[in-house]
Order: sequence, then structure tokens, then C-alpha cells
Amino acid sequence: MEAKSMDMTRPVYGVVALATCLVCILGSLLANASHAASAKEIDTSVDVALERFYKEVKGAKEFAQSAKGLLVFPRVIKAGFGIGGEYGEGALRIGGKTVDYYNTAAASIGFQLGAQAKTIIIAFMQKEALRKFRKSSGWEVGVDGSVALIKLGAGGSIDTTNIKDPIVAFVFSQKGLMYNLTLEGSKFTKLKK
Repeated sequence: MEAKSMDMTRPVYGVVALATCLVCILGSLLANASHAASAKEIDTSVDVALERFYKEVKGAKEFAQSAKGLLVFPRVIKAGFGIGGEYGEGALRIGGKTVDYYNTAAASIGFQLGAQAKTIIIAFMQKEALRKFRKSSGWEVGVDGSVALIKLGAGGSIDTTNIKDPIVAFVFSQKGLMYNLTLEGSKFTKLKK
């Protein structure tokens, strides 16, 4: 009887392919992070993101006007292959004017494959919550404060009577408002522009 030889190259090729994919995905994410946008580019993108928000969500403009501040990340890229990360740049607006620029970054481990872009709009509904955020050198969701993700009411409108949280967020994909995710672990750091 002849002994079958084991082909040990298949597992090695699989690991190499997996590692190559991971490097490509994370490299793409880091390339985005290394190309820091100018203040003007961020402001233009924030304007576009807010217009989309006002157009797609009934009552959004009035809601935004009642907020003490809006932190808007027009494009946050998330990529991963088992290990993932996300990065985006945005602006904090108070009274409709940009007062500071921020980036957001997060890392994750678990089943994930591919890349996606999303828009994040965070509304500070209380002055104290906004003050604490602005004083921090690096603010992390779930550690320095909690952020409630908003779901729309009937007819796709914001039910402002039920919003009691000091900080609330809206997350949009290319298809519209997203509900089934979390911002937990996202960190926001002030940028010098």
C-alpha cells in the first residue's frame, strides 16, 4: 500500500492570500487617512451631508437648529478582513458655523469582510454635553459619553418629543439611514486645520 503524501503548500497559500487581502484593505483605509482633507474640502462635504440629511429626513432642519452643536463626518470609511478599522474627517458646527475639525477612528475584531462608506451626524442637545466634548483631548463613545442612535418615526420624520438624550446620532449609508449598528468605541480627536 502506497502512503499518500500530504500537500502542505495549500494551507500556506491560503494564509498568504488572507494576509495579502488584509494588507490591501487596511492599506486602502490608511491611505485615506493619510490624505487629510483641507478645511475647505471638509466644509464643502459637510454642507453636502447636511443637505442630504435635511432632504431625506422630515423635520431634520428644525431638529438641527435646536441642537447646541452638530458634529458631521461626511464620509467615514470602514474596511476589514477579520480585523477592521474606520476613519473619517469632519467638522463641529455651532450656530451653523464651523468651529473645529475632528477625525473619527475605530478598530474592530470579528467577522467582517470588505469596505463601506457612511455619513455620521452627531447632535449635542445639551450645552453641558457639548462643553465636555470640546474640552476633551480625545473623546470616545461609551467611555467619555454615550450616543443614542436615532430611529425615525412614522413617515420618516424625527419625533423630537421623545428625544431626551444629551447626544444623539444619525448614520447614513449610500442607501439611507442605518439602524443596526453602534458607534461604541469610536474615538473623536480634534484636528488642526
